[in-house]
Amino acid sequence: MECIFCKIINKEVESKIVYEDEKCVAFEDINPQAPCHILVVPKRHIPALRDAEEDDKELLGHILKVASKIALERGLEKGYRIVLNDGGEAGQAVFHMHFHLLGGRIMKWPPG
Repeated sequence: MECIFCKIINKEVESKIVYEDEKCVAFEDINPQAPCHILVVPKRHIPALRDAEEDDKELLGHILKVASKIALERGLEKGYRIVLNDGGEAGQAVFHMHFHLLGGRIMKWPPG
């Protein structure tokens, strides 16, 4: 498989992994958009949120809880943003579902 995130999960590509368990892995983004920019991805290849199955509800909730835990460990008590892009027009560049954890600066609204 040519998916860069699958290669990171399989340790075929080096990355700064900050968290890993049996369901997901979190690593620092190579092009950070905030002082803290972590990607949290499921270990199972799911191209986008639209491809998630009914049985993936627990996995999705788990990923959000992991992101929250990392945010607090990184000192983001004042706030952080979790972003999930679904599809090219939304800005999804890697088609392995991933959540962006962003923090460490004031976020603007609306984004993009």
